[in-house]
Amino acid sequence: MDFKKFSKMIMMEQTLFALPFAYLGVLFAGGGAFLDWVWVAVALIAARTAGMSFNRVIDRDIDRRNPRTKDRILARGDANPAEVLVYGAAASLVLIFAAYMLNTLCFYLSFVAVAMLVSYSYFKRFTSSSHYYLGLIEAAAPIGGYLGVTGEFDLLPFVLGAAIMLWIAGLDLVYAIQDMDFDREERLYSFPARYGLKRTLAASTASYAAAVSALAGAGFLGRRGIGYWVGVACVTVIFTAQQRLARGEDQASAIKRFFELNGYVAPVLFIGTFLDVYIDRS
Repeated sequence: MDFKKFSKMIMMEQTLFALPFAYLGVLFAGGGAFLDWVWVAVALIAARTAGMSFNRVIDRDIDRRNPRTKDRILARGDANPAEVLVYGAAASLVLIFAAYMLNTLCFYLSFVAVAMLVSYSYFKRFTSSSHYYLGLIEAAAPIGGYLGVTGEFDLLPFVLGAAIMLWIAGLDLVYAIQDMDFDREERLYSFPARYGLKRTLAASTASYAAAVSALAGAGFLGRRGIGYWVGVACVTVIFTAQQRLARGEDQASAIKRFFELNGYVAPVLFIGTFLDVYIDRS
């Protein structure tokens, strides 16, 4: 498989969306050294590449039956699943190596990360908590960024990680609405398929509200300054707009705009924290 096709399959452009997650952890740890930023980026890119590779292989039969995903490369049969698994395994090794280059604690935790990346795709087959498990995987980015700099456990990165987990879970709940009828037919345990539209939207709103609370908690624990708090305020406005969109009458169009708006959250929060660390306190 050529690189262009592989990049499309794993949605490589969305890695840029995830990178600020990890860098938030680095910033909360004081910024670290230049190589910390490099190895954290390598670890995150490798983790996302591995996770998407495993997911596409594991879900290829489901994707083939789903009208929304039937044109994905593996679902169409345009790529060899074994080859994609090799790429996923190679990316996992890169993740482990990058973690080793950060510190011993990250090295040990990288094996847990790989196990989570492999297991995620199976969750929706038996539990509606899969959305929160995805959030937990994404939460590993800021936690890993922080531990990559400090090499020590602390409460702060886990509070920050909780914010990311709740945000991503709330996001994925809305995303899963698109497949609600299909998931019911396939007996998949997505939250919308099991609890319906209204409860899904309520759970998403609650998750977003809890995410803002966790961001505030992380700000107080980390003694963040004005730049961070402005970022949190902007994120709160975006969250509010997203929840209104999710309740639009034209569900397909509303969800599309919901995700377009979501692309601003990570950059806004990262920029606010960056300014707080490097400019507001200089």
